[in-house]
Amino acid sequence: MTKFESEDFSLKVNNTEQRLYKFDCINGMSKLEEGSVDVVVTSPPYNLGTTYEGYDDKLERADYLNWMRKWGAAVSRVLSDKGSLFLNIGGKPSDPWGPFEVLFELRKQFELQNTIHWIKSIAIGKEDVGRKTHFEKNISIGHYKPINSNRYINDCQEYIFHLTKSGEVHLDRLAIGVEYQYKSNISRFGTTDRPDLRCRGNTWFVPYKTIKNRTQQRPHPATFPIKIPQRCIQLHGISNTKLVMDPFMGIGHTAAACMQLGVNCIGFEIANDYFEESIRMLKEISNQE
Repeated sequence: MTKFESEDFSLKVNNTEQRLYKFDCINGMSKLEEGSVDVVVTSPPYNLGTTYEGYDDKLERADYLNWMRKWGAAVSRVLSDKGSLFLNIGGKPSDPWGPFEVLFELRKQFELQNTIHWIKSIAIGKEDVGRKTHFEKNISIGHYKPINSNRYINDCQEYIFHLTKSGEVHLDRLAIGVEYQYKSNISRFGTTDRPDLRCRGNTWFVPYKTIKNRTQQRPHPATFPIKIPQRCIQLHGISNTKLVMDPFMGIGHTAAACMQLGVNCIGFEIANDYFEESIRMLKEISNQE
């Protein structure tokens, strides 16, 4: 690994290493070897005015897209030809074009292989799920943030764009598979190695941890749950993953997922508080294993 002139943290657990740098990601990626990263899982700032430490999330749209273009070129250089970039990005009802404008900038470097919808809140009617379930009433679950508008409906999902260089990267779809609800389908569609699993599909319901006390503060204003990078890495294939990278590490959830899955990770973060929180969390998780 190239020596960085920055604060860094390394934690080795079970023959894997999680290495974090308090360093700008574009400059940081310039120090990595070409094609050395197998999976990138990340969630960059959405340019929606979120309050981050040490970053202005209210750039002019052209400046933001130009920055994303440079970032995409840096990722493309370090990503292997059979690698996967899982890009989590969201918009807002009053500005829905943002994620797609970013996607079109990245089209210069990548192919869009899959679009995953991260469902953060969902309402399910009892009558819609069939008689063979344990639902006794209608349910509404997940992280729901109401908006006051007579023009827009609530946005209860974000995108995870799965980008590759060729559009032909093979995935381990059943690594995150789900059981067949109706077992008669096993004989019709099941595989020989994992017969009672089918592809999960491109809708992933993953709620945030609930904050029950209103005085409790989240350590980061916009981070994905650990289960998101965990599923992305498993979907790409653990056996095909030697190094994962998160250019916008935040509080370290991608590194935490890598530690739990037994793969190496490198992450970049410029904000001191988030960097320190990621170190604290990784140490806590490693002591529990």
